[in-house]
Amino acid sequence: MKLGAVIITMGNRPDELRALLDSVAGQDGDRIEVVVVGNGAPVPDVPAGVRTVELPENLGIPGGRNVGIEAFGPSGADVDALLFLDDDGHLPNTDTAELCRQAFEADPRLGIVTFRIADPDTGVTQRRHVPRLRASDPMRSSRVTTFLGGANAVRSQVIAEAGPLPGEFFYAHEETDLAWRALDAGWQIEYRADMVLNHPTTAPSRHAVYHRMVARNRVWLARRNLPAPLVPVYVGVWLLLTLVRRPSLPALKAWFGGFREGWTTPCGPRRPMRWRTVWRLTRLGRPPVI
Repeated sequence: MKLGAVIITMGNRPDELRALLDSVAGQDGDRIEVVVVGNGAPVPDVPAGVRTVELPENLGIPGGRNVGIEAFGPSGADVDALLFLDDDGHLPNTDTAELCRQAFEADPRLGIVTFRIADPDTGVTQRRHVPRLRASDPMRSSRVTTFLGGANAVRSQVIAEAGPLPGEFFYAHEETDLAWRALDAGWQIEYRADMVLNHPTTAPSRHAVYHRMVARNRVWLARRNLPAPLVPVYVGVWLLLTLVRRPSLPALKAWFGGFREGWTTPCGPRRPMRWRTVWRLTRLGRPPVI
């Protein structure tokens, strides 16, 4: 199984990017071809053999990754699967790529593998980096309903059938959008605790743009993917959860601005999932209203 890797960068972490590229080059098995996308910024110096694409403007996380996908041919068809890795992370183990190959080869319906993110100093995995509701044990691998955007591997066939990532989202919830479409197409998603990306522990951003995009894209996610009766339920649940969390007044103002924008602006094509996919998500422990 031939693997490629897509890394997007703003050009502001050259040392971390080099460490990541070295860890990809050090993986066991066949060489992984790498494309680094400068998302509105020049790409720092990279080792020989690493391809680069420099975009004149920042297309956001999904837009930048889509450009990287197309560097491997339409929907990434030149490779069997693509790794998507944050430019400030690195792979501490040399067998991660080989474990990906084995996982995909063992299960032809496995479409996406999401890695465990661990702090390089403490080894701690934050709860928010375990993509399921029951997140208390990050060392337990399981089937899941979404994946981590900067630490995963996606079969190219999934991108051809369900992708690309929703470029209009720019930032936030783009992984869940692709995950829901992949699950609706019959693919499986697996969280693997033994596939690790080291990444410094960070808190989610709390600036106004973060709150606006999280709210806007949450509404877009529902409008694009859910059966009509579930759209107000899903959005209503997240509205209540936001209020219960009691964000600051400026954050709440930004959130409601994004919430309004989600209802009043185009969200891209609507492809509501089948009801059997709703049931499948429920059986996996995350009904698409939470």
